[in-house]
Amino acid sequence: MVRYAKEHKQVTRQRIIEKAGQRFKQDGIDGSGISTLMSDAGLTNGAFYAHFTSKDDLVAHVVAGEMNTQLAQYGTRRPGREGLKDLVREYLSPEHRDHPGTGCPSAALLDEIGRCGDATKQAYTDGARNIIDELAVRLTPEDPQSARGTAIGLYSMMVGTLQLSRALSDRKLSDEVLEQGIRNAYAVLG
Repeated sequence: MVRYAKEHKQVTRQRIIEKAGQRFKQDGIDGSGISTLMSDAGLTNGAFYAHFTSKDDLVAHVVAGEMNTQLAQYGTRRPGREGLKDLVREYLSPEHRDHPGTGCPSAALLDEIGRCGDATKQAYTDGARNIIDELAVRLTPEDPQSARGTAIGLYSMMVGTLQLSRALSDRKLSDEVLEQGIRNAYAVLG
C-alpha cells in the first residue's frame, strides 16, 4: 500500500473542494453526485471518504471556500467606491451571467443553501457577513458600521439581479435586467 505525505492529502482535498465548487455552481448541489464530483477531481469514489465524512461535509467546505475566494477577489479591486463600481459592472456582466461555474456562489447556489444543513448555512453566513463587511468598509472606510445597511442592500441587489438575469430565456430582457441592475447599484453608490 502506498502512503502519501500529509501535504498530498491536503492538496487532493483542496482539488476536490475546488472542482466541487465549479460543479455545484454549474449543476447545483442536488444535481452533483459524489461519483461525478470525484471524477472531476480525477479520483475514484472510494477516495471521497478519506477526505470528507459526507456530501454535506463537502458542501459546507465548498461553500466556505467559495465565499473566501470571492472575498479575496474583492480585495484585488481599486479602493473605495471606484472599486465597487468596477465590481458591480463585472458582477452584473453577461460573462458572469453566462458562466455560473466560475462565478459567485450566492447567485448560483442560494436557493439550495437555504435547504442545507446547519454547517453549510453557517459557512455561508460567515462568508456573506465578511463580504458585507468588505462592502461597508469600501463605502465608508472611516465608519463602516454606518454603511452596513447600504452594503446589505447592494449585495442583495447584485445577487438578485444576477439570479433573475440567469432565469430569463429572453436574452434581450436578461441584458436589460443586468444594465438596469448596474444603474440601480450605481445610484446606491452615489
